[in-house]
Amino acid sequence: MTKTPDHFTRTPLTEETIDAILAVYVDARGELQHLEHYQPPRMRQQLERHATRPGCLVALAWHEGQPVGYAYGCPLGEENTWWPRVYPSPPPDIAREDGQRTFRIDEIAVLTSWRGTGTAQKVHDHLLADWTGRATLMVNPLAGDGRVQRVYERWGYVSVAHAQPQDTAPVLTVMIRPSPPS
Repeated sequence: MTKTPDHFTRTPLTEETIDAILAVYVDARGELQHLEHYQPPRMRQQLERHATRPGCLVALAWHEGQPVGYAYGCPLGEENTWWPRVYPSPPPDIAREDGQRTFRIDEIAVLTSWRGTGTAQKVHDHLLADWTGRATLMVNPLAGDGRVQRVYERWGYVSVAHAQPQDTAPVLTVMIRPSPPS
């Protein structure tokens, strides 16, 4: 029998949704938590900081009352930290933002027992369900021996640059998914 979430929610980041994200995160990133960048207290701080951003949302996948996956992010405003840390520097037509052009996906994760069920794409799509602009994300090109980046490519994302958001973070591939056709 294939695992399928019984429902999805999409709401602003709150203390309650942060707790649900962390319940998934601890399992989904368990093999990386010996690294400073992936430790749960650091993730909580990041989530609390991101919760203050305008338009920041989380989509959660639920099964039998428990969170099994999430995706969260926010629109990029005119002033943002996303494009300034990208290299090589993107041309102005790529980096121009107005709060409605690009939705930044900060993270997508599912419980390890839910990998391969399509839940990651479903929660991603639920997060972006009402978004008419493009989407961007950063991915570790080594994650899953490159499989994670290939999944994003199948979802329509293309590589445009690289970034290292923090000194303790790996070098990431910056990807963009164009706006859906109208």
